[in-house]
This record gives sequence, C-alpha cells and structure tokens, in this order.
Amino acid sequence: MQVIAHIHTDFPQKFGIPRQSGIAPDAQGVIVFEPEFAVNDAVRGLEGFSHVWLIWRFENGEEAAGADAVGATAWSPTVRPPRLGGHKRLGVFATRSPYRPNPLGLSCVRLERVELTDAGPLLHVRGADLRDGTAIYDIKPYLPYTDSHPEAESGFAKGVQTDRWLQVDFPQELLAHIPAEKQSTLLDVLRQDPRPAFAKDSTKAYALAFATWDVKFTVTEGVLTVVDVQERNK
Repeated sequence: MQVIAHIHTDFPQKFGIPRQSGIAPDAQGVIVFEPEFAVNDAVRGLEGFSHVWLIWRFENGEEAAGADAVGATAWSPTVRPPRLGGHKRLGVFATRSPYRPNPLGLSCVRLERVELTDAGPLLHVRGADLRDGTAIYDIKPYLPYTDSHPEAESGFAKGVQTDRWLQVDFPQELLAHIPAEKQSTLLDVLRQDPRPAFAKDSTKAYALAFATWDVKFTVTEGVLTVVDVQERNK
C-alpha cells in the first residue's frame, strides 16, 4: 500500500493522544497529500460530507506487535487493553490495540473544510486521535445511513471511558499560556486521564506535550492539577 497523505496535529508524542477519535471533538488536524496524490480533482465532491474515515498506520506497529508476541511468532492473539488496567488479556481482534498483525488504524473525524491550493488539497478536520505526522493510507466519506448504528453494543468497553474522566484544576495564569482556540482540546485530553491505566502514581508529576507546550500535572483522588506550562524550543 502507498501512503497518500500525512496529518498534522497538536500531538507530537504518543502520550496524551485521545484514545479514540471524537473524544476531543475540537482537536484540530490538517491532512496534507503526498505529491503524487496532491490533485484537487481527487477530492471533488468531498466538501459535501461532514465526516470522513481515515485509514492510517500505527507508528512502530509492526515492531510493537513483535514485542508483544509469544515465542517466535510475529504477533500475539491476545493483548492487554490499557482501559482495563493493562492486566487482563483479551483477543486482539476484540480490541483496538495498536499491537496487531497489521498496524492499521481507523478513525472517523469531522471534515471542517476542503481547501484547494496550487500545491493540492488540504483537508481541515477535527476530532482526530492521530499523532502529528501520522501516515494515511486512505480517506473515505462517512455515510450516516449505513455507518451509524445507535443500537450497537460496546462489549467490555461499555462505560470505560467517560466514567473515569477526571476533574481538572488548571490555574488561570497557566491556562493563559495556551491560545483560546486550543484550550478546549487540551482540557478534553487532560480530563480523559492521559496516564497509562496500569501505571498511575499520585506522587509523580507527568509531562504532556501539546502543540508547542509541555504541560506538567499531578493527579490525586480524581483531580488532575496542572502545575506548570512551558513553551518548548521554537
């Protein structure tokens, strides 16, 4: 398969990336096509859709699958979902874990606008759960009449996300370092508790890379407190 595009987001590191698309609905992203596919005609008609599917590559997915393998096999039939604490094993095909035979991710994002330029189209999206620079293999329109299933069951994942969100104490003098248009995204990321579910330490200060800032925080008894915001080297 050929990489057709890359996405640019405010998540330069894996730590803190929303665990599913749409959890941070205001998270901004711009999809830039590779030169071979940077043809405005290739997105003709896409502007009429509100959402699109992205098929993308987990970074180091193949290496990760090998690292979690049993014996000499190239993949493991079971993984430890982090939202279940990272201790219970479930079938890899019953999870969205990046540790899988093929390092493919699938995300539904909101298409804000299609920008046509002399260098090719730019797709402005929101709600992406992709690291900055992630390679994209395909883009398809979301069709609500066939893609939406309100009656669907969530299996073991039912209720594991929003019922664990944290209260965020973000002092105003620190929040002021973040541009107003990015604050809601950062707050959503912090509320969902970016720490690994199996490695939480109330005495430790964690650092989250967000856009051009490093945000340091602690978590105690369900309250996440931001203690410092520093801008990284420009």
